[in-house]
Amino acid sequence: MTDDSRRTGLYDLHVALGARMVPFAGWAMPVQYPTGVMAEHLHTRARAGLFDVSHMGQVLVTPQGGDMAQAALALESLIPADVLGLPQGRQRYGLFTNDQGGIGDDLMFANRGDHFLLVVNAACADKDIAHLQTLEGVTVTPVTDRGLLALQGPQAAGVLARLVPATADMRFMDSQIHVWDGVELWMSRSGYTGEDGFEISVPAADLRRFAQALLDQPEVAPIGLGARDSLRLEAGMPLYGHDMDATVTPAQAALGWSIPKVRRSGGARAGGFPGADAILAELAEGPASVRRGLRPEGRAPIREGVAIFADAEGGEPVGHVSSGGFGPSVNGPVAMACLPTGLPDGATVHAELRGKRIPVAITPLPFITPSYKR
Repeated sequence: MTDDSRRTGLYDLHVALGARMVPFAGWAMPVQYPTGVMAEHLHTRARAGLFDVSHMGQVLVTPQGGDMAQAALALESLIPADVLGLPQGRQRYGLFTNDQGGIGDDLMFANRGDHFLLVVNAACADKDIAHLQTLEGVTVTPVTDRGLLALQGPQAAGVLARLVPATADMRFMDSQIHVWDGVELWMSRSGYTGEDGFEISVPAADLRRFAQALLDQPEVAPIGLGARDSLRLEAGMPLYGHDMDATVTPAQAALGWSIPKVRRSGGARAGGFPGADAILAELAEGPASVRRGLRPEGRAPIREGVAIFADAEGGEPVGHVSSGGFGPSVNGPVAMACLPTGLPDGATVHAELRGKRIPVAITPLPFITPSYKR
């Protein structure tokens, strides 16, 4: 880990808990705790895991004249989503796109009544903020005085309701402000594990105290980046910089669902975002390749970069693994790759490992059944 890695407000707590710290997107982050990645993964699926995601970028977008519709339309010029139709107190998933039709980043955006709250990826935060600052009629404010936690798992709701009772009534993708011990918490019922859970923005001065209050609950354990990755992989969730990037289109990333009819060809507010012509044409016609799930035979994981072939011998690769590893909940290796759309679910392709090709089944995503609170 380099000395210039930034530290979240929980760095000292991670060290005290025995975490192995690694550099990640310019930050010093816990990759695992003494129990290990597999135990952390299974604990989150069974009980509740606490993740420090304070490295993520939090950004406020406020209309300069107070007109939220104007701010929504400004955001729609960068994000191919229905920002205008998002009710107050709700959150949606969206994408920044580029002029070539690729994905610049993925994000969450919430309507907070008189402004929008955006959460973007750590590695893209500076670029995304600069991108947002090109908009007219809005004020873009990076949030620098708050940390971000994710509490995930089937017992997360019960744990949080013990500390903040009003959260029990939140639905999936609600975004609300609640108070704990005099502290204003910005909460959404969301996460990136496939489990029910919450993401909680906490003032920096109170971050460790609130994190400790959660860890003091018997159901809660600290979880590092290793298990976060295996959890999102089992849930079929793409990771920016791996399963999508500036060269991958929304359709290829299997994220076309995030672009609603109102922004597609023939919709009331069709296009108007970077790369719209290419993106909307591909959505209408269907992409030549798309992100798919893979289940290798045996126990050996296939990792990012592994070549995928149509046949057991000969030929050129039809794709490469974008994310792969062992799935503790499914007790076997899982992976994702962008593959030709003509290959059906259940078809066998072949991954080349150490000069040998092993059979791999194309499998519907996700690999587990999500348990979001509807």
